[in-house]
Amino acid sequence: MANSGEIRSGANTFLQPGSQCTKWYDEAVRYIPAGTSKANLYMRPHPLYIRSGHGCWATDLEGVVRLDGLNAFTALIHGHAFPPIVAAVTAQLARGTNFAFSTPEELELAKLLVERVPGMERVRFFNSGTEAVMMAIKAARAFTGRDRIAKMEGAYHGYYDDVQVSFHSGPPDWGPDDAPHSLPSSGGIPKHRALETLVLPWNDPEATERLITRHKSDLAAVVVDPLANRMGLIPPAPGYLKHLRDVTRGYGILVIFDEVITFRLGYSGGQGRYGGDPDLTALGKIIGGGFPVGAVGGRAEVMAVFDPGSKGPRVLSGGTFSGNPVSLTAGLAAMTALDRATFTRLDDMGRRLRDRLNLVFKASGHSGQVTGEGSLFRIMMIERPLRNYRDTLAPAAADRSARLFVALLDGGVIVNGNGLGCLSTPMGEGELTRIEGAVEQALNRISRD
Repeated sequence: MANSGEIRSGANTFLQPGSQCTKWYDEAVRYIPAGTSKANLYMRPHPLYIRSGHGCWATDLEGVVRLDGLNAFTALIHGHAFPPIVAAVTAQLARGTNFAFSTPEELELAKLLVERVPGMERVRFFNSGTEAVMMAIKAARAFTGRDRIAKMEGAYHGYYDDVQVSFHSGPPDWGPDDAPHSLPSSGGIPKHRALETLVLPWNDPEATERLITRHKSDLAAVVVDPLANRMGLIPPAPGYLKHLRDVTRGYGILVIFDEVITFRLGYSGGQGRYGGDPDLTALGKIIGGGFPVGAVGGRAEVMAVFDPGSKGPRVLSGGTFSGNPVSLTAGLAAMTALDRATFTRLDDMGRRLRDRLNLVFKASGHSGQVTGEGSLFRIMMIERPLRNYRDTLAPAAADRSARLFVALLDGGVIVNGNGLGCLSTPMGEGELTRIEGAVEQALNRISRD
């Protein structure tokens, strides 16, 4: 395990000509576009390459050790090489990595999830969060007999065409505040597919109700991330999710929660914290213990569409690696270790870190704030109050965030390029102090640059 002496200012040696990362990148671009499949963390002149991780520390190809405050985009709630996961997976590897039939681990993890989440009566496993959202939408369409879906402006739900819409739109194309335009957020999405998705303004109950009512006969479901990263980790306003639930239930429209990230907010996930009573929930990340996984859970009546023997509409689904015992063994070990006391500890650490970082911003003179709940935090280079996605955009904020990201790397702390970070169970007071000091130094540095 690393100690504070191994982390030094000026540690971004991976960016220097002749570094191991530079050599690796020069070779990798001959075979991989941009030299990495992790293009969402691409940086110039080349990305960072990691050799290993242990606990809450990650070591790059130069041997520099950093505190990992991103944890594989929030997936590693126990950090790297968590001993119970390593032991469970090692034993499973000796028994076999995959089979054409089900294994006991599928039942065990399904039972754990159903017991923890009210309203989740049945669960089916897939391979990623993107796939889980995709299958939840298909299930909603099959159950309701309707085709369209709605989502919130600024919320990201993976790489499925129907939801890769309006999560990084901006003026002048994004339309009125109370009726956002449906804009593709990637190349390769047919224009008509983007237009089929209704986009709603987060935390605006009147506009949300009006838009849903206007399209009530066509909507199968509304997809909701209760604390969306791309939207700045802005929580639902009091009463917003209940109002959404009341409106949709009156029109026979399902509510799908995307809890791929927010399931780390508590013992029963984001819905345990905020309510919302979803019909279906898409899961991923922490339920795989660091291995690829996805799941859809929800009301038995709706989940019956996956049952080949059910009388209702059938949704054909499956996959060679769906429900594989390695991912589910790792997930079971990870989730078993997440008892209520552990979540209480993570909540307390997260609250204290956000409070301390907000004090750092006030003392620095920089415009900014730290949002989030539970073990999630996001460093926002914007000072004004945040209610929805549009409040998070400012012309200079993206540039300041990019500079802060590099400065934090140089100071020995890893977060996402947009300021997203998360805590892991190996962290303690020393790691909170490390993050606090790195942010303070990074803000001072970008003031000088």
